[in-house]
Amino acid sequence: MGRITAVLGPTNTGKTHYALERMLGYRSGIIGLPLRLLAREVYDKLVAIRGPSVVALVTGEERIVPERTQYWVCTVEAMPEAMGTDFLAIDEIQLCADPERGHVFTDRLLRARGTHETLFLGADTVRSAIAELVPQAQFMRRDRFSTLTYTGSRKISRMRPRSAIVGFSVDNVYAIAELLRRQKGGAAVVMGALSPRTRNAQVEMYQNGDVDYLVATDAIGMGLNLDIDHIAFSSTRKFDGRRMRDLMPNELAQIAGRAGRYRTDGTYGVTGEARPLDEEVADAISEHRFAPIRTLQWRNAALSFGTTEALIASLEARPDHQRLVRGREADDLIALKSLAAQPEIAAACSDATAVKLLWDVCRIPDFRGISAGEHAGLLDRIFGFLREWGRVPDDWLARQVKRIDRTQGDIDTLSKRLAYIRTWTYVAQRKGWVDDAQHWREATRAVEDRLSDALHEALTQRFVDRRTSVLLRRLKQKEAMLAEVNDKGEVSVEGQYVGRLEGFRFRQDKAGSPDEAKTLRQASIAALTPHFNLRADRFYNAPDTEIDFTEQGGLMWGTEAVGKLVRGDDPLRPRIEAFVDEEAGPDVAQKVERRLQHFIDRKIAALFEPLTNLKGDETLEGLAKGFAYRLIEAMGVIPRDEVAGEVKDLDQTARGALRKHGVRFGQFTIFLPLLLKPAPTRLRLLLWSLYENHDTFPESPPPGLVTIPVVEGLPDGTYLRAGYRPAGDRAIRIDMLERLADMLRAQNSRAGFEATPDMLSITGMTLEQFAALMTGLGYKAERGERAKVAAPKETPAEAPSDVDMASEDVAQPVEEAAASAEPEVVADEPAAEASPDAEVTSESDETPEMEVFYTFTWAGRARNAGRKPDDRQGQGQRPRGKGKPKGGQKGKGGARPQTASARPPRKEKAIDPDNPFAAALMGLKDKG
Repeated sequence: MGRITAVLGPTNTGKTHYALERMLGYRSGIIGLPLRLLAREVYDKLVAIRGPSVVALVTGEERIVPERTQYWVCTVEAMPEAMGTDFLAIDEIQLCADPERGHVFTDRLLRARGTHETLFLGADTVRSAIAELVPQAQFMRRDRFSTLTYTGSRKISRMRPRSAIVGFSVDNVYAIAELLRRQKGGAAVVMGALSPRTRNAQVEMYQNGDVDYLVATDAIGMGLNLDIDHIAFSSTRKFDGRRMRDLMPNELAQIAGRAGRYRTDGTYGVTGEARPLDEEVADAISEHRFAPIRTLQWRNAALSFGTTEALIASLEARPDHQRLVRGREADDLIALKSLAAQPEIAAACSDATAVKLLWDVCRIPDFRGISAGEHAGLLDRIFGFLREWGRVPDDWLARQVKRIDRTQGDIDTLSKRLAYIRTWTYVAQRKGWVDDAQHWREATRAVEDRLSDALHEALTQRFVDRRTSVLLRRLKQKEAMLAEVNDKGEVSVEGQYVGRLEGFRFRQDKAGSPDEAKTLRQASIAALTPHFNLRADRFYNAPDTEIDFTEQGGLMWGTEAVGKLVRGDDPLRPRIEAFVDEEAGPDVAQKVERRLQHFIDRKIAALFEPLTNLKGDETLEGLAKGFAYRLIEAMGVIPRDEVAGEVKDLDQTARGALRKHGVRFGQFTIFLPLLLKPAPTRLRLLLWSLYENHDTFPESPPPGLVTIPVVEGLPDGTYLRAGYRPAGDRAIRIDMLERLADMLRAQNSRAGFEATPDMLSITGMTLEQFAALMTGLGYKAERGERAKVAAPKETPAEAPSDVDMASEDVAQPVEEAAASAEPEVVADEPAAEASPDAEVTSESDETPEMEVFYTFTWAGRARNAGRKPDDRQGQGQRPRGKGKPKGGQKGKGGARPQTASARPPRKEKAIDPDNPFAAALMGLKDKG
């Protein structure tokens, strides 16, 4: 037997490193480690030094054994016995006292030896137990390379970078990681249940600085070497499988000791949710003073396989040394008792070989964490296969693996699948349990790798905000960050999408917490500062065609809002409020504001040029000059009844001077026709609403409509500024109203008249709508019916030609005019002569077709300053068209008698091929 040495001391003393150096000094060696994760880490180190051809890895779920293996890296439970290697080492030997796994470590302490050298590595608390149980052992004390200091309690939100927060349940770990994601950009997650591949991927994020925080279970205390400056306990209590209990000082020290690397000092403390450590406990951890371990867990290794009863009895044997105590009933013993109680299994275990096989099956760990009964049922199935067939059938095993081989799902789902695949990985590792062991080892390993990658991705998506973590790191480095803005306005900083740039305002992407949002904006604005200045220069030099205003006063640069109009002292001089982030700087804001002011000033000057010219005409004097200013204040549109006295006082010279500027003195309105075009109308409505402080600005009517519906609730004066005059339930455009008034003057409004096709044409109304309009203008409309007489074929009347405005501003759309206009039917024209060959029918056999007509008379109540619409009022002209009502006297009930007309048939003018309205009306007549 070779030399036995116990290398004892606190964490960060280089014990494991010392053992590896010693092992590599021999031809062969084996080292047992407490965790699969740590075993993989050590294996990777040795492979890097000696190559993969001479290093083996053996765990419960993984077996990599080259033909020329010299060095074995194993978990303590998976260490092959009687290897006869030159060197043997057991790490974390103080786990001999662990209630669940302690009996395995104790067995290795008592029975595992290297032919030349044996090392036991662990805490100094196990010194006395080793000295008593292994009297030939020598001891080597190693001191910590750095100091460990207690810093008290600190909230997670104030936790410094390069810290690890320790939780003692999966839910606690997830909750802490989620909090760190919201407040610090994210955290890596390390738990003992993770596969090595997932754990390594998570640790790599922490080690390379993608995240500055680590959340882990107490598995972090078992030899995992990370660059941690501070350890924080979220609790000092844990569930040990049976009950909640306080952690012992040596257990806290094992975890806290992971803070600090080599010569770098470390600190430890608690979070705001944990009770601060007592001063005595903190001193003990910092000074590495703990009570010695008095007893070790033990289970008999000399097993009897004669019968199941004999095997159970040997497993429950009591130790014969006062330092040893029988461990709690382990999962494998519970499974053995459950299966041995089944009559068919008891009958099958008739010899030692069957009993040993049953025991091997019972030692399959319950990776799934299901109930003892369900786990026993699975073991029963596997034992049945092995007992009957000598192997687990390939097709059955393939179905189990296929059910697990799915990478969709959340963290919990993927974690469960990883736990399930570990069972089949363990089965595949057992010699002789499957036909093609190599195939199944590779197959289960491949599934585990896929699930591991999916779990790492799921953990990262849930607990790491890469964007915030990257930006935080760059901010701390105080280096200039690169921002990119694409043609859609999407902003990326250091490759991370952070939001959108809308004009000169940054709309950052939604963040999960105020801390995230603050970091995101801080980094984004810092990177966007050059873009703001470049964009302001481009905007200042942009043509007016790229800028526009909305009907609610917004100012747009393309599709981006860059400002709005606000009320000024003069309706025609609004002020500007630019939409510029404060962080963009005052220079950018001033440049944007100046450009917008230039735009709106030029827009007003161009669209209101007639008013500008009127205002600048120095030849206007006296009443003409005063009336011009009155018209300017009203932005080019004034109801005549409001200025009736002023108009009456204007002589012909004054009127002529105003007419030179396009002023039209209409019967209802004084206006500038050019200002009734759609663009000036839209601007006039906006400026008027702005100056009047309206909460909501009315929209301008669609271009080309002669009449529009009257909407209740609009501010007084809305229709006038829109260029319309309400009359009944519709409003008519004021220029077309004046044309209608000219037609009405030719009618006998006292005796009564009917609507002509021209009247319907210019209004684009049906006869009923026209009657409502006339009622709104102060006329009385009497409805009647009469027999419809077919009109003779004749040439349509020529359309009116006295147009005062551009055709695009006064013309109703052809389709609308044609659909709404009604042809005039002359009732008093003689009927067409019947054909001599026509069949004669009596009047009683045919009911005449009836038509509706309206007769309009002045209602005697003025709508316009107490005068009739046909009164010229000051223009020196007499009313025209007096005489009898058109069509003669009314018959009984308001209907005209079907007698010959008192006047000859009207001779219509030839159709004008260039007049769309006349053509449309002719088409309607033909249909009628």
